[in-house]
This record gives sequence, C-alpha cells and structure tokens, in this order.
Amino acid sequence: MTSTVADVPGRSAPSRASGPASRLRTPRRGHSPSRPRRSVLLTVLTGLVLLYSLVPLAWLVVSATKTQQGLSRSFGLWFDGDFALWDNIAETFTYDDGVFTRWLLNTVLYVVLGAGGATFLAVLGGYALAKFDFPGRRAVFAVVIGAVAVPGTALAVPTFLMFSSMGLTDTPWAVIVPSLISPFGLYLMWVFAGEAIPTELLEAARIDGAGEVRTFFRVALPLLAPGIVTVSLFTMVATWNNYFLPLIMIKDPDWYPLTLGLNSWNAQASTAGGQPVFHLVITGSLITIVPLIAAFLLLQKYWQSGLAAGSVKE
Repeated sequence: MTSTVADVPGRSAPSRASGPASRLRTPRRGHSPSRPRRSVLLTVLTGLVLLYSLVPLAWLVVSATKTQQGLSRSFGLWFDGDFALWDNIAETFTYDDGVFTRWLLNTVLYVVLGAGGATFLAVLGGYALAKFDFPGRRAVFAVVIGAVAVPGTALAVPTFLMFSSMGLTDTPWAVIVPSLISPFGLYLMWVFAGEAIPTELLEAARIDGAGEVRTFFRVALPLLAPGIVTVSLFTMVATWNNYFLPLIMIKDPDWYPLTLGLNSWNAQASTAGGQPVFHLVITGSLITIVPLIAAFLLLQKYWQSGLAAGSVKE
C-alpha cells in the first residue's frame, strides 16, 4: 500500500508554487563588509583631490632641476634641457655666505625646543586631565576647547606687545615660547590618554608602591607612544611651517627660519638692483619639505594608530 506525503501526520503537502518558479527565485545577496561597494563618484573625487595634492609637488621637483633661465623658457611640468638639480642644491647652501644653513639650523632649533616642549607639556597636561579628578575640571575643558577655536593670528598682536614689553622680541625666545602652547595637542592627548590607559592598571601600580612620577614614566608613558607621535607630528609641522609669528617677532636675518629666509630671497626680484634667484627659492623649498616627508613616512605607523585610538569600543 502506498501513501502520499500528505498522509503522514505532522507534515503538510508541498505547495504547487514550489516548482520551477521557486527555483528561479534566488535570495538577494546582501552587502558584504569584506567587499566594499564601489562608487564612481567617490573615486573621481578622490582622484581629483590626489591630483590637486600631487601636481604642486611635481612642479616643485621638476622646477628644482632647472636653472634661472630654464624656469622661463620651459614648460612648468616638464624638464629643461639642462639638469641642474645638484648645482642648485650646492648653490643654495653657498649663496650669500651660506645663510641658508643658518636658517635651517634656526628652524631645527625652533622645532626641537618649541615643538618638543609643546609635545611634552601636552602629554603631561592631557594625562593629568584624563586620569585625575579635581575641582574646575569642566572649566579647564571649556578653556581648552575655546583656545582650539581661536586662530593664532588673533593672538599675534597681544603676544607681540607682551614680548616687546619684556624685551624678548628679535630673539629666538619670541618664537620658541609661544610655540610651547598647543591647545589642540593638549586636547588630543586628553582624549587619547582617557582611552589608552586603563584606570585599573594605574591603581595596580599604586598598590604595588609606585609613586605618581614612576607610574607615569613606567606605566602610562609607553601606552601613550602613538598619541605622542601624533601630537609631535602636528606640532612639528606647525612650527616648521610657521611664518606669521617669526615675521612679526624677528627682524635680524641671522635668526630667520626657513620660511622667512626663502621669502626674503623671493623678494629680491622686486627690489631695486636685486638679483632674482627663483631657482634657489624653489630648490630651498624642496629641501625644506624633505624632513617633513621623511618624518611622516618613518612615523606613519604610530601616527595612524594614534588617530584611530578609541574608535572601536571593546
């Protein structure tokens, strides 16, 4: 005796609709996170931004290989017949009794003392604000956020008047001391320290008998390494490219940074009897950006991890 599927208790007969038509219906494939969706518009916009960023750099590299006459007789984005890069570099360091070397050393001095000091103070302040509770903490937060929003040019005149009354203008301290204050670096270290340093780890160190100074240098500081690199890169770039503050503070060419020094060479063409040295200005600009590019390439791993810290909650 035969029986159909419908005769079996607890089982229903298959629907007639589940035939060839059901085989044609395939489930819609969901969007996989491992395979991001491609966007033509986003690709085009990214390409335009990349082109906008690389074309000036390409022009700088190509123009640094030309002589003063070659700059005017050749296309800007292509090489001239005479490849004069090495001659331009040698002339840049020897022109005007080698003053370019003095400007380069001045810039390194401002970066080491100014940017280095700003990073150190930002690390100390950010750690204290993130891991210590004290009265007025919210007021300090409001002051820091307000300081980040204030542009540096708005404080230039008050800073100049204050340093002028103390007799510090036209000295390196007029550039170094204002560079020690970095509200953005302090805020960045504040946020980073709050996420990167577990409070339980600090309490365990204190229970083991470590003082606050030892706890900071032996426990907290290694965990803050990505944030320190990130803040140091920001402060280094800001100090290295600083133009307006030295412009109003420094009058002696012997204390010029590279930004003011190259601008003075560029202004020679508009002065009476001045000799245009645009090829040296371009070559000096290329030499100026090489340390920044090298710093970003060498510290890129720490910089990226510092920016992404706290983005994922465990």
